[in-house]
Amino acid sequence: MRSLSKAILLLGASLSLGAAAQARTLDLGKPEDALIVSRKITCGSTEDGKVRFGTWWGRAYGRVPWEKDRLLFNVVGTNVRQCATTKDKDRGEGYRSVSREIMLYLDPKTNAVLEAWDNPYTGAKNTVIHVANDPVNMREPTFARSKDGTPIKVELEPMGKDMFSGRSEVPLYYENPLLAGYQKEMGGMYQAMEIFTRFYPKNILDSNAKSLEGNHLAWNRVSQWLPWMNMEGRPGIMIFVTAGNSVNSFEDLDPTLKDQINRNFPKYKEPPPTNDTRPNETSWTYYKKIKDGTEKQNVK
Repeated sequence: MRSLSKAILLLGASLSLGAAAQARTLDLGKPEDALIVSRKITCGSTEDGKVRFGTWWGRAYGRVPWEKDRLLFNVVGTNVRQCATTKDKDRGEGYRSVSREIMLYLDPKTNAVLEAWDNPYTGAKNTVIHVANDPVNMREPTFARSKDGTPIKVELEPMGKDMFSGRSEVPLYYENPLLAGYQKEMGGMYQAMEIFTRFYPKNILDSNAKSLEGNHLAWNRVSQWLPWMNMEGRPGIMIFVTAGNSVNSFEDLDPTLKDQINRNFPKYKEPPPTNDTRPNETSWTYYKKIKDGTEKQNVK
């Protein structure tokens, strides 16, 4: 019996060593490896259905010409996401992410969730419409190569021995849904830029690591005024400055955020189903639904 037990232990050790020997550093120059890294970045994991809560906190400023910038709000938010493997007969295996996200506007002095806001630019009292975008899905799956055969590109910069960083800018320019079918006549385009700097642990390049051991981000946004501010075309921009990370569960979120989700936005405890095909929501389309009376937002 001892000999048999010893043989089993030796076999187990041998298999473990074999598995460890198969681990390798993913090569970003190879499209198939870059796809794995891309999925870790987007989804936090290579496992289907693994839920990730990305969360952020920071401040939002207003800027108008020839005036000092104003701190308008503090903000806190989360994006709850999951991913699923998808297959294409020509491009092979890829992935698609589905998510919904919420961001609260807070009093910059007390951090209380705002129901109304005294607009320093117009003198009016505005009803605050918080971000509650459902869904925010990847429109098309991501594959190792695009339809024309161009390989996926992922760039990471080493930050010492234990961390990598990645940067991306997302310029936004699309028709403002509040101006219906007269965008060209009225010049009603929405313009903004999302600026991300992310920080990843070294296991992002470990072929055996299915999930990241945590990651952090800096998210900045330059945009036009929020629709509920009713700025009536006044010149100026919004500047959001935040930092954030990924957490393991809903219970790890900021207490104020958890409280509002529990009481007023319960569906934001989990992502949409992976087969969700609804059109994406934006602050503009969501505001239009509230304005039209097809959606309500209660925050207390």
